[in-house]
Formats: sequence, C-alpha cells, structure tokens
Amino acid sequence: MARLGAWKWVGKRGRLLPAILLLIAVLIDLSTPRTVSAAALYAAAILSAAPLLSLRGTVLTGVFALLIDWMMFRYFGYRRSAIAISELIMVATVTMIAGLLNRFLYHRKLQLESVRDIAAAVQRAVLPHPPNRIGPLSLAARYEAAQADAQIGGDLYVVVDTPFGVRCVIGDVRGKGMGAVRAVAVSIGTFREAALHEPTLTGLVERLEQAVVLEAQQSGTLTELEGFITGVLAEFPRRANEVRLVNRGHPAPLLILGDTVQYVEPGRQSLPLGLGALDAAPVCVDTVTFPEGATLLLYTDGLIEARDETGTFYDPIGKCTGHRYAGPDALLDALIADHCRHTGGRRTDDMALLAITHAPNNS
Repeated sequence: MARLGAWKWVGKRGRLLPAILLLIAVLIDLSTPRTVSAAALYAAAILSAAPLLSLRGTVLTGVFALLIDWMMFRYFGYRRSAIAISELIMVATVTMIAGLLNRFLYHRKLQLESVRDIAAAVQRAVLPHPPNRIGPLSLAARYEAAQADAQIGGDLYVVVDTPFGVRCVIGDVRGKGMGAVRAVAVSIGTFREAALHEPTLTGLVERLEQAVVLEAQQSGTLTELEGFITGVLAEFPRRANEVRLVNRGHPAPLLILGDTVQYVEPGRQSLPLGLGALDAAPVCVDTVTFPEGATLLLYTDGLIEARDETGTFYDPIGKCTGHRYAGPDALLDALIADHCRHTGGRRTDDMALLAITHAPNNS
C-alpha cells in the first residue's frame, strides 16, 4: 500500500517531466557554445510524454519541441543549414514515433484494466465477502494478494449459514499459480456443499480431505505430499456461547476478549488437508468458550510471517492487545494498516483474514 501511494505521487509529478526536459534543453542551448546542441533532450522530452500524457499532450510536446528548436537555430543564425534541417526532421520523426507509442500504451492499458476487472469478478465469485451479520455474529473478511494487481491466489475463506450453525473455513493452498487457484475453487465448492449436509464438523473435515486428495490426483501431482491445504474450520452452534475448531496444520486463531488476546492452540497437532492418510488418529475437535463481546480472528501465514527491515516477524497480538474496535471491519482495517507499516509495504505472500465477533442480538 505504501509503494502504491509512492507510485501515485511519482505519477502525478511525472507528468511535468516533458516540460522540465524542454526547459533544461533551452537552458543548455542558451548557456553553451553554438556548436553544442540539446537535441537529445528535445527527443527525450517527446518520448517521455508518450507514457505520461495523452495523445494530444504528446503531440503538443512534440510541436513545442519543434518550435523551440527552430527558434534556437534562428537565434544562433542557423536558418537554412543542413544541420538545422536534419535536427528539425529528427524532432518531427520522434514526435510521430511518440504518438504511435502513446496509442500502443493506451491500448495495452485498456487490456490490463479488462484483465483486472475479470480478476476482480472471479474473486467476487470465488471469494465473496461474507454477510455483515448472521444472527448474533458480526463478520468481516479481507484478501490481500502478494502480487501487485492480482486479485486471487492460494488463500481461501468461506462462511456458510447452515442448519447446524455458522460454519467457516480459512485455508492456505500449497503452491502458487493456476494450480493453487484451481485447488481453492475445488475446496470452496466442496465446503459450501458439505457444510449444509454434514451434521458433524468431523464429517465436514473428512469431505474436505477427500476433495483435496482427489484434486491432487486429477491435477497430475506426482505424490500426495505435493498437494495439501493447511486450514482451520470453525463452527458456531446456534444458541450456544462456544465455537468448535478443527486445526489442520494452520496457524492458531486469535481469541480476543476485552484486553485478553491469546492464540487458540489445537488440543492435538494434525496434518494438513490432503495428508490425512499419513495420520491414523481421529479428527481433533476443540471447543472454546465464545461469549458476547468475543472476537475470533482467523488468518493465513501471510500475516504472521511478514518481516520488517530487521527480519522481525509481525505479531498481531501486539496490535490487538489494549485496543477496542467498533467491529470486525475496524479490526481488520487496523491490522492491515499496521501490517503495511511493519513491512514497509512489501508483501511476499498472500494474506487472508476473517474476523467473527459475538455481538448482542439487539446491537
């Protein structure tokens, strides 16, 4: 985010570059012997206008450069010399080339905007924002992609209101690229369907396990160790001040209650989804008290594995401790802003955040 702001600042001032180059060219022509020419700066001013200005601005820059260069030749007495004519032809040629370059860059910009719009539509379809409120639960989600202009990657979250309560999952797919995106789509689709029909959280986990293994096999993965998803599943039963959690090799959620902030570590460490065949132990379901005013923060490792310039990892507990937020949206906004300050705007991994607050029914 910091880098984006810096680029916007540079972009606004960058529009002045062609004018600055023309001014420098004039000063050089006037302050140096008549045998010295600033032709290179006139050409540089015109070419720099192509990516920075509109077609009209680019052409006007070329016209001004041509007029100024012609006036300099008249000032120094070169009116119809071969040197003057050849330099003026060069400036005119560069102007035409800059105009063509401007049109090419404009159409490329339109293509990139179209791609971004499609990516945003895919994100809304695959990772839609959860409802702001489901019964006594207030919810908020954020997705921050590692690649600039990317809208979706290998992290996922889903919230489903089911007959068994509100069920959520947050996960991180091993790997990058289209394979990870495909695994995200498969996992989300499986969760949405199974969450509505599986009466137990254990059964839901087993359905997800089967889907991840099948996807790894169908994608041509060499071994089952190459395709897995770390994740946390959460179930908020109706009319119960508790939350049930299944952690499959994922960073522990944060439970925020007043000034107390703590990690909710699993009762037993489990392997990620897709590696269940290597662990014969039954699924471990942890039940945690979740009273009114409590907030559960689910996140992917892009949050806690981010480093500052000294190599220090980001600690979300420090940001959450001693602060009161108006709701889950305010909490996530504050976390993302603090995370950006910690990293200096550098992001090397995708980051998904899901916050659920148990608010009074009348709030």
